Amino acid sequence: MPSAKPDLSSDAIRAVLRDVWGHDQLRNLQEPAIRAALDGRDSLVVLPTGGGKSLCYQLPPLLTGRPTLVVSPLISLMNDQVASLTANGVPAAALHSGLDSAQLRPIEAAFESGELKLLFVAPERLMNPGLLAMAERARVACVAIDEAHCISAWGHDFRPEYRQLASIRERLPGVTLQALTATATPRVREDIINQLALRDPEVLVGAFDRPNLTYRVLPRAKLEDQVMEIASRHRGSGLGEGEEGVIIYCLSRKDTERLAEGLTKRGIEAHAYHAGLPAKKRARVERDFTTERVNVVCATVAFGMGIDRSNVRCVIHACLPRSVEAFQQETGRAGRDGLPGECVLLHSAADIARWRRLIEMPGDYGPPDPDFVSAQLELLNQMRRIAVGGECRHKALTEHFGQTYVPPEGAEGCGACDVCLGELKEADDAETITKKIISCVARFENHAAGGGRFGAKHLVEVLAGAKTQRILDYGHDTLSTYGILADLPRDTIDAFVNQLIDQGALARAPGDRPVIHLTEASREFLAGTRPVRLIQPASAPKTSRRDTASWEGVDRDLFERLRVLRRRIAQERAVPPYVVFSDNTLRDMARLRPESHNEMLAVHGVGRKKLDDFGDAFLAEIASAIGAQS
Repeated sequence: MPSAKPDLSSDAIRAVLRDVWGHDQLRNLQEPAIRAALDGRDSLVVLPTGGGKSLCYQLPPLLTGRPTLVVSPLISLMNDQVASLTANGVPAAALHSGLDSAQLRPIEAAFESGELKLLFVAPERLMNPGLLAMAERARVACVAIDEAHCISAWGHDFRPEYRQLASIRERLPGVTLQALTATATPRVREDIINQLALRDPEVLVGAFDRPNLTYRVLPRAKLEDQVMEIASRHRGSGLGEGEEGVIIYCLSRKDTERLAEGLTKRGIEAHAYHAGLPAKKRARVERDFTTERVNVVCATVAFGMGIDRSNVRCVIHACLPRSVEAFQQETGRAGRDGLPGECVLLHSAADIARWRRLIEMPGDYGPPDPDFVSAQLELLNQMRRIAVGGECRHKALTEHFGQTYVPPEGAEGCGACDVCLGELKEADDAETITKKIISCVARFENHAAGGGRFGAKHLVEVLAGAKTQRILDYGHDTLSTYGILADLPRDTIDAFVNQLIDQGALARAPGDRPVIHLTEASREFLAGTRPVRLIQPASAPKTSRRDTASWEGVDRDLFERLRVLRRRIAQERAVPPYVVFSDNTLRDMARLRPESHNEMLAVHGVGRKKLDDFGDAFLAEIASAIGAQS
């Protein structure tokens, strides 16, 4: 007798969602993405980090009974997903270079027999003829290509090995293709579709806004002091008990090592991470951070997509990112579990010059293409304009990606950035400050002893009345504008100079010496005939509405006890703590305080398998905590 057709209804989708993952509702665009896979239609799914991309390819094979091949760029990413799926009772495995033949054979056998529902592979392994033959015998229904932006040279993280996937349609003509990414501009989306030869794809683009993140932008002054102050707001930073993660992105390898060493000496255990470290050391830092043995990492952008830790609560950029896309991707490491996270950008005018040198640096095959350099510099300038602007950060980021920002209902602003929280203010004497800065630049050019143009750093030092040797050598301590803004902090002056550049009152010349010079509009600003707006810090950081709401009804003491239990279980099983339960699930437990298996199943993120594995231990801990409180 022919086997019964599988139930692919919406009710069936939700039943699996509840039983396996312990969720009652799908997130935005997850159902149409799942539906496209079930219907055998190609799709491109663009969802922000933490938006639930993985579920879009993890759920369909549990309904169809036919396996899905998942292309993933990093072994660490594969292993983390396999661990999470296995913890939820989903048969999954990964094939990668870290396995020997004895380990590979049972995985391949389980795949061919249909025992496995998901098999993770690297892009180069997928195109192996032996694996393709196995995929045909296993009746693979779908190939999901995670981090699909890696196939596009226009993406922020292009990987040449992904280009091999361009022939996947020819090699497996009968399968459905599902391309997934967290960041993709319209140009990159078009390139993904063309490279993979997607057939009439369902294109699903989610909202780029991350409402659970609070964004702050500050001029960089004393970096270690600033990082210490920010990290101290997050438990798990080495300043107390807890398990919250902090990632600090730096521009160079030396920067990561210098900052990690400085923080460690001051009481925050921090580890450096960059591509120049030995592979074993990089792997150890990744593993220790994921398993919460290490909570603070100072890293270059090499510390990226392979990191799967849901309770990163803070991402700090110690310099200006090279693009808005990179900023979105990197800040997306915070709050992946949907709980609040803080993202702080510390920047300086010097960042532009450093990035320019890197972008224009000759490679193995000579100088970079001029069009490439021009495009990269424009991306950098887009990031700078957002950084120094006084507009709601959520609005600016959302509109950069071509979407309309809608603030929370009943709120005038986002309630989750330094602008809307009232942490910034307009300088009352902006016009006077502007005239003083422009006048100083003009005097550089007219000064007989030291005429010429100078960079932002020198300009700030003259305005602040610094006694540097360079100022003395050029005689700039004799200028009428010397020390004219000495009552302001230097980082504030630096921020004002950058804002004036953005408003056209000044300009920064391209090249090796990015000097500051006057513009055609400078005279209008000097005369006060063109309006100017200067933004500066007004108050200490405030708590966002989202952060306050996330703790409503939560027994915090119980939550901390549950985190200790989670860590112990995770160590016993040699898995990252989030594989046991996420922070979001623990907060829900501490809010609902379940007393039975049925009540535990009502907790967000508790499915049947995890109830069987961990339910009794957590129920006992909850009962013990309640007893101690009575």
